[in-house]
Amino acid sequence: MKPSNSFQSRVAGVLILLLLVVIGSLYFAVKVATADAVKKQASEQLEVGVRVFERLLDVRSRQIRDAVQVLSSDFGFKDAVASGDTATISSVLANHGKRIDATEVLLLGLDGTITATAADASPANSQDAFKPGTPFRYAAELAEARRSGQSALIVSINHEPHLLVEAQILAPIPIARVVMGFRMDQALANELRSLTNLDVSFLAIEDNTPGRLISTLSADQEAEMMAANLQRERTTTLKEFEFSGKRYLNEQLVLANGTRYQVQAFLHSSLEEALVAFKPLDQRVLLIALCALVASLVGALLLARSISRPVRELARVAERVGQGDYQGTLELKRSDELGVLAKTFQQMQSDLAERERQLAHNALHDGLTGLPNRTLAIERLGSSITAERPVALLNLGIGNFRSLNETCGPGGGDLALQQISRRLQAILRPGDSLARLFADEFLLMIDGSDRDSAVATADQLQQLLIKPLRVGIHDIALDCSIGIAAYPQDGATPDELLRRANLAMRDAAQSPGRLQLYQHGREDDHDRQINLIRDLRRAAENNELVLHYQPKLNINEGHVRQAEALLRWQHPQYGMVSPGEFIPLAERTGSIQGLTAWVIEEVLRQLREWNQRGLRVLMSLNISAEDLHDIGIATRVSRLLTHYAVPAEQLIFEITESAVMQNPETALKVLHSLRACGISLSVDDFGTGYSSLAQLKRMPVQELKIDQSFVRDLDDASEDSVIVRSTIEMSHSLGLKVVAEGVEFERSLRLLERWQCDTAQGYLISRPLTASAFEAWVGQPLRANLAMLH
Repeated sequence: MKPSNSFQSRVAGVLILLLLVVIGSLYFAVKVATADAVKKQASEQLEVGVRVFERLLDVRSRQIRDAVQVLSSDFGFKDAVASGDTATISSVLANHGKRIDATEVLLLGLDGTITATAADASPANSQDAFKPGTPFRYAAELAEARRSGQSALIVSINHEPHLLVEAQILAPIPIARVVMGFRMDQALANELRSLTNLDVSFLAIEDNTPGRLISTLSADQEAEMMAANLQRERTTTLKEFEFSGKRYLNEQLVLANGTRYQVQAFLHSSLEEALVAFKPLDQRVLLIALCALVASLVGALLLARSISRPVRELARVAERVGQGDYQGTLELKRSDELGVLAKTFQQMQSDLAERERQLAHNALHDGLTGLPNRTLAIERLGSSITAERPVALLNLGIGNFRSLNETCGPGGGDLALQQISRRLQAILRPGDSLARLFADEFLLMIDGSDRDSAVATADQLQQLLIKPLRVGIHDIALDCSIGIAAYPQDGATPDELLRRANLAMRDAAQSPGRLQLYQHGREDDHDRQINLIRDLRRAAENNELVLHYQPKLNINEGHVRQAEALLRWQHPQYGMVSPGEFIPLAERTGSIQGLTAWVIEEVLRQLREWNQRGLRVLMSLNISAEDLHDIGIATRVSRLLTHYAVPAEQLIFEITESAVMQNPETALKVLHSLRACGISLSVDDFGTGYSSLAQLKRMPVQELKIDQSFVRDLDDASEDSVIVRSTIEMSHSLGLKVVAEGVEFERSLRLLERWQCDTAQGYLISRPLTASAFEAWVGQPLRANLAMLH
């Protein structure tokens, strides 16, 4: 089949399908509306039938009530009742019952006992249910109905519905009660059927057992109705049932609902009969739909034929454009919408060609500076490596780019980057390339250059960037770091060279000259740092952390009752990791507070254990700058002290001056809260930070710890001796105790004793020990190298 015919057929098919949907929807809408109208009509008919049914029952009730009233007022009947003439009573009851076609006529005593029945009462009625001398089952309910003003009572007798009416016999006081009943039988159902044109069914249920269905339905329909799951309570909506292939709308009425019986009535309106009147309308609608379908088929074929040729031409050009050819022309001279579409399509070809060129450029270039991006830089570097041409990479990072943005705003930062790119381009030689890798990083690829030539170029680049940038009204000085890696010395792949140049740039940021060549093995150090940072978060839960305890000598008394808890990390891969390596990593990554919390709890656990064995030790431990910003640390430590039953006086928290100076106000609040718990405070590394007497005076500390750099090589003639002696005297004048750490020689210890230093700590006394080793060490006599203290 040709494409034009295929398209034409599809257009025609779509139009015909749409018309079929519309006509089908219309047809079924008419059917639905017809069905709704029929149901509404049936519903209204049922409502009328209910009223007629209720009126008929009311009329029949009045007839029986009047007959009962006449009988109860008859003088001769009263006399027979008063005298107990049973034959006369039965005869009178039978005669009155025949006049109104009553099925039951009874005489009851005032206590509800049956005293007489109609003379011709049938055995079915009299043998059990109406046997003289037996209580009448519904006597109490009839009396209650009479008192409440009801004219009649509907009950179930022998699983058949009955209408009962009662009257009292007065002479002049009540001497008996007369009851007449009317069976709601087939005759009543037929009568109601003739009045309402509705089928009627009666059903009596005694002790949850239904009786025979009295109905105007056929025998088969009656059987299906009895088999249906009929509800015991009246429903609020009409129910639709199908009996013998015919649909009915049913109304269910509960006529009586006693303790052991129930009488129901069902009114059935045939939906099939109501639908007969709408069949001519359905036929007319169907005929109109067929005519419209034929007419639309002709129109759809003509319309499809007029559209197929220009669409085929558009498809040919679109196929060419899809193959990347944007130069073809579209010859379609029409003044209608298809002609406009052809002109728009021609313009689209041109726009697509321009946009594709622009996208190709944007995919490989930075939108702000117009420089090649990381993708193009890797491609060019790969070309140089493939050609085995030496090339040096200069990874330049702007260390103060964030502060530049804060000073000049984001727009100012963009202007600064554009100026930097222009400066960098000024030193490029033919064959060199400049790329922007990230927001604050550039990459220079120096073609044919080795590491030494790259250093010279980097130095020239630094001189070029020393001159401040003028951004708006601001003069910005740049803090640039340059890392260098070269092919083939430092790597054989683009990714490897870029990664190593970036590592060198990060190292350069820490060096004074801001220039660094890649150091071989640096990647191993970087990987080690990454692994340590990753594993440090789980070190505590993996039981890799351990505390060592370094004894602290009381110089005046010559014994050891103090120690400092020092954290150690037994890494499963790297072995024992120095605190000087992992503590800075913890501070940088935010893990330090977790380590401090672990150390505090482990110290308290160990102190409790020692206290229980009679070893009382004052324990020092370090807390970080991050801990001094935590307002809740005092509360948590106090809770732990209570939990482990350790006196707060056994704890000494060591803090550095630099940590306090990061946020003095918050740090002082935390220190005062810790001191309020009873914990002693010590200034660690005194003399190496922001040594300020004014700040020291504000801090609630009890101890000052002289840094080991002043103590390690201490002798009487050194400059350090002046600093140490002055610090001891100043501290004592302020009421502070003094600890000298880093004591490694006997001469240093003698000088400290002479200057009345309180405590010494260092390798001369003991190296850090495990908990068991420390306990054993304290239990031994003081070593011979400390004998001069006794």
